[in-house]
Amino acid sequence: VDDETPSAGLKTNDEGLEYVKLVDPDTGATSDVYLYGGVVTSYVVDGQEFIAVRPDAKVDGSKPISGGLSHCWPQFGPGAIQQHGFARNVNWGVESQTDTSVTLSLTPSDYTKEMWDKPFACTFTVELRNDSLYTNMLVENKGEEAFDFQSALHSYFTVSAIADLEISGSFEGKEFLNKMVGDEGEMQTEERSVITIGEEYDRVYKGVNDPVLTDKGTGKTLSVLNTAGDEDTVLWNPYGDEGMGYNNFVCVESVKFDSVTLDGGASWNGEMSLKAGSV
Repeated sequence: VDDETPSAGLKTNDEGLEYVKLVDPDTGATSDVYLYGGVVTSYVVDGQEFIAVRPDAKVDGSKPISGGLSHCWPQFGPGAIQQHGFARNVNWGVESQTDTSVTLSLTPSDYTKEMWDKPFACTFTVELRNDSLYTNMLVENKGEEAFDFQSALHSYFTVSAIADLEISGSFEGKEFLNKMVGDEGEMQTEERSVITIGEEYDRVYKGVNDPVLTDKGTGKTLSVLNTAGDEDTVLWNPYGDEGMGYNNFVCVESVKFDSVTLDGGASWNGEMSLKAGSV
């Protein structure tokens, strides 16, 4: 192995947090998956990093990592329990791993039971495939009574500059909740087929789950392929916030905005792949 090729396996960062590095020996693609929060923080294809971590992120376990493909589970946004739930600020266990895939698991602890006492089991699989990064969130109800949850990947993607970003997909004509208007937000209709961002964004597009990011600065594209479970897309960017590094990331989140009611013994899948390309 030459010095250029990183090795796969369980690693520890400078702050003491463990992560699994995946390496595809055929393509050279890599991905990093942290046990804390079960969060994918990197996906590199042909030398290009597609997943962003904010410059103000803490990677020492003191708070959820601000970046990556961050889990919002069992709640999205504010609600009965803490913002975006607890999956993003607890340690997941490694169920199995190879050089190109890892499966993490999350089950109830005293900490989670205090907030949300349901008999759940979550399994998150990340796999480097020859042309994509595959992820699958499996939620199981291990009890007899139904429970409700929301699920999302609060995904941060790199951009060379926000002005160079275009997001295409089935946006045109769709209603969206613009959370930047008023206290409760306002339902608006999207008239554009290609989204560009020139102000602060926090928008929930119901029924859009096929976004494609084009970065004119790098000449790269990234398709977000939501193949099961996640039906909606949230676009978020804290435009103008230098501390958050707004100019070099966009959140294009894969969301199941309406609650899922999961019967006892049943399961739910949220499946999302990232596919890199060129303009």
